[in-house]
Amino acid sequence: SALPLIPGVLTHRRRLLPGALYSLHSLKLVRPSVGPCEFPHDKVQIRTLHKPTSCHRSTAASDFVRYHYNGTLLTGAAFDSSYSRNATYDTYLGQGDLIKGMDEGLLGMCVGERRIIIVPPFLAYGETGHGTEIPPQASLVFEVLLVDVFNPTDDLIVEVKEVPEGCTRRTATGDYIRYHYNGTFQDGTAFDSSYKRNSTYNTYIDMGYVIRGMDKALQGLCTGEKRRIIIPPHMAYGEAGVDHLIPGSAVLVFDIQVIDFHNPKDPVDIKVTHKPQDCKGTSEADDLIQYRYNCSLMDGTLLYSSDHYDTPSITTLGADKVIPGLEEGLGGMCVGEKREVVVPPHWGHGENGAGEVPSSAVLFFELELVELNKGVPDGYMFVWLGDGPDLLFPAMDLNGDKEVPREEFTAFIMRQVEEGKGRLRPGVDADSIIQDMFNNQDHNKDGKIVENEVEEEPEQAKRDEL
Repeated sequence: SALPLIPGVLTHRRRLLPGALYSLHSLKLVRPSVGPCEFPHDKVQIRTLHKPTSCHRSTAASDFVRYHYNGTLLTGAAFDSSYSRNATYDTYLGQGDLIKGMDEGLLGMCVGERRIIIVPPFLAYGETGHGTEIPPQASLVFEVLLVDVFNPTDDLIVEVKEVPEGCTRRTATGDYIRYHYNGTFQDGTAFDSSYKRNSTYNTYIDMGYVIRGMDKALQGLCTGEKRRIIIPPHMAYGEAGVDHLIPGSAVLVFDIQVIDFHNPKDPVDIKVTHKPQDCKGTSEADDLIQYRYNCSLMDGTLLYSSDHYDTPSITTLGADKVIPGLEEGLGGMCVGEKREVVVPPHWGHGENGAGEVPSSAVLFFELELVELNKGVPDGYMFVWLGDGPDLLFPAMDLNGDKEVPREEFTAFIMRQVEEGKGRLRPGVDADSIIQDMFNNQDHNKDGKIVENEVEEEPEQAKRDEL
């Protein structure tokens, strides 16, 4: 491995460089003019080649660092390089794991900083040298790039970048969250991004499905919030890392944006934004309604809108024509009423999603009830609004001739509707309904209903409320 401390090396004795010339008068070191090989001071020399403008932290004793380096002698002869192994050199500072000159030269560095570190022999491998590459009494030149730094005592760092106004709820243990992220190392190198997959990362919070640091960082967030999360390796992937993706002992930086979150126990959330003063009736099961809507994700992405069509949407409540959460949101509305409805996925399209709706997405609806037509129970075409006539056939026989042809039957039914005594199923052609009702009563199919046909099948009469 690069730069180990060799046992027995005399690192504290000052040695004169081989080939140095000394003046008898001054006893000062006089070296031939050898340009880059000059070494005027017997101490570690540091020259900064590049330092990032933003430096939030610099290295200190007991930190763990990951760095790249090229190692040469003063002559320029290379003896080692981390780049040739395509891996950083990883070590603790100030723990005796490095030669003393490097322990000193790596202090005070920022991630992304480049330095030239010149180490004299008594702070390197001394009079023994190292292997065949480093001769005795060799001064060493290291060109270093600091890639990463952390301390074993480090905790998670969370930087809040943006919090939407009006945040009324924050994430907690057990919630299910969908978020986008960019994952980088401290030097800015990207290792993963949900945006590249065009899909959010979805998980439960604080239930062990993600690395410990992320589990902790995902708590207390608002929908739409943006955070930068810096996770030390002991709260991420540790010394092992992830093959071909994350090096061992790597600090991870995540820039996240929360798209939505919910709890599996969440109900549909309904907020009335406008309610007319004159409310003559509210929507309920079996009613035929017309309504306007916008359907969006919680980040504001519009998915569907009734404005994309020529007329408002039409549905019969209770007929399983819309998702349960929308059904819930449309119930109990007055004509002209407006609502904002938040539908969690277990009231919507669930884990599978549908069409433009992603998996496990929370949906936001803006609703307005445009028209309300009171309905009839499933299986009925006509119902009495109160008690029907005590004697049905005489009431139907408008001209008293003891028979009721199709035209007379139609007139009778329409009169009940106009007078508010009965109701036809909305959304179905009235003439078709009346024709079916007439056919059901005209048992012998002679084109007219007589009194015994009304009385002989009470169960059928009950079903048609006649």
